[in-house]
Amino acid sequence: MSDEEDLKEESEGGLPPWLATFADLMSLLMCFFVLLLSFSEMDAQKFKRLAGSMAQAFGVQNRLEVMEAPKGTSIVAQEFGPSIPEPTPLAEIYQRVEDVQGSTLDIQCSDQFDVEQGHENLEGPPKVENSQLSDSIEKRLDELIAQTEADASDFADALAESINSGKIEVETQGRTIVIRIKEAGSFMTHSAALSADYVPILEKVRKLLKKKAGRVSVEGHTDNIRVSNDRFRSNWELSSARAVSVSHELLAYDELHPERFSIVGYGETRPISTNDTTEGRSLNRRVEIMLHQSVDDVALKRDLQQLKYESPDEYQRLKPRYQFQLREDEIF
Repeated sequence: MSDEEDLKEESEGGLPPWLATFADLMSLLMCFFVLLLSFSEMDAQKFKRLAGSMAQAFGVQNRLEVMEAPKGTSIVAQEFGPSIPEPTPLAEIYQRVEDVQGSTLDIQCSDQFDVEQGHENLEGPPKVENSQLSDSIEKRLDELIAQTEADASDFADALAESINSGKIEVETQGRTIVIRIKEAGSFMTHSAALSADYVPILEKVRKLLKKKAGRVSVEGHTDNIRVSNDRFRSNWELSSARAVSVSHELLAYDELHPERFSIVGYGETRPISTNDTTEGRSLNRRVEIMLHQSVDDVALKRDLQQLKYESPDEYQRLKPRYQFQLREDEIF
């Protein structure tokens, strides 16, 4: 047998030559991932939130019938001693099983952070007794109503002649001033044309509205005798047309902003007297100019909202004091 044949037989035995290169590559990959693991940091807070969210979303069993939760220590952290990650406050990395029934993030944040004000709330919300809160609200409402009554006195002084002649009435309802234009000569029967005698009266009202803040609503009313002619098909149209006529006179000369105004026709749905007599029906045929002076006190709005949920009885007791000047969207 020649020397070449001996070498050929010896080369056929043992592992293939490529296996050594493959083994070196696997060793390098293992060392690479070990280094990555040793350099890694764990954010315990983010991991806790993620674990809680996954448990709630996928129904992971969170109750274990064991005497003690299993724990484990990271060998890499123990041997190599990585730096303490931020904001993890622990010096070692371990596993812990907790009873997660709900989102704890909202609860913790609400105790330490005021979401509406945007700053830390270290002392928590102020505690106010319901009786003190209701007394404070009632006192503030008394001041606002007194201010409205003083403004109504200004209207009454300027319209004293018309009030004495029975053409106009002025009254207050909470924080609302009502200027009631009575039927006496203001409109002809089944007509929406305003009498010329009322133009000077509305001119005085216009000048006073220019000085007083608040929303203005012009509301038309009729009696229960139905109207049906070529101009008006019902009392709704008649009451609305009369309210529009009064509004046009108030908005003349561009002294008042139209954004303050709203025009409503109630027909016969809101009588202030009986419709069984001639005098009662005459009182029901009217146009009312209502100046709504809303509660612009931010603290009072907040107190009213707090009282509504903490003491509903006190809230219902005080509600008639401001129900004429506040809408639901103004408080809540």
